Amino acid sequence: MRSSARSCSWSAPSSAFSGFRFPPEVIVVAVRWYLRYNLSYRDVEELLAERGIEADHVTVYRWVQRFTPLLADAARFARRAPGDRWFVDETYVKVAGVWRYVYRAIDQYGQVIDVLVSTRRDAAAARRFFTRSLKALKTVPVEVVTDAAAVYPVVLADLLPAAWHHVEQYANNPVEADHSRLKQRLRSMRGLRTDRSAQTVIAGHAFVQNLRRGHYEIAAETPTRLRLAAMFTELATAI
Repeated sequence: MRSSARSCSWSAPSSAFSGFRFPPEVIVVAVRWYLRYNLSYRDVEELLAERGIEADHVTVYRWVQRFTPLLADAARFARRAPGDRWFVDETYVKVAGVWRYVYRAIDQYGQVIDVLVSTRRDAAAARRFFTRSLKALKTVPVEVVTDAAAVYPVVLADLLPAAWHHVEQYANNPVEADHSRLKQRLRSMRGLRTDRSAQTVIAGHAFVQNLRRGHYEIAAETPTRLRLAAMFTELATAI
């Protein structure tokens, strides 16, 4: 007897690179160069051209904006749990000529916990930053070190009542020193145009910092100088 049931067809999910003119290898190396080195989009365009690849700087910008969050998301399951001591501080960047606040936190091992670009420096922004970090990492610190900003005690008492809130001169030096690495990276760029692009680039910079500092269980057997390239190649296969 012939079965009337229709067989269900199955097709593999399409790659995030589907529909792009350039192969994944080219896109991933361009994104990696931009996030790792002090390069502008035009610098990456020139480096690609030297290798016979004609992709203009606007295309490179679109690749960075599109694939940086996808690569970071693909790596989240391999991320090592952060430490239980968090150093939190804000720094400043210009976006379209207007100053923005960047909330950043690192743990005692130098892992960047999270970053958040905000138009304001107030309790709502601080609450949003901590809520994002706690939800994404599902890790609760036992100590949080901040500056003396008045908003932190109220926010931390609500979100992290059991954590020791430490405010002391020079105690926050680790995260303040880490800000300088971000500022150095942004210095070579020709300006951040939107809050969204600023968040993507700053989060991407933190992601690469964490990869290079060994906070992910990816390509662990690869020699150190080749590890970042191997990590990006492996992550590209996951998206």
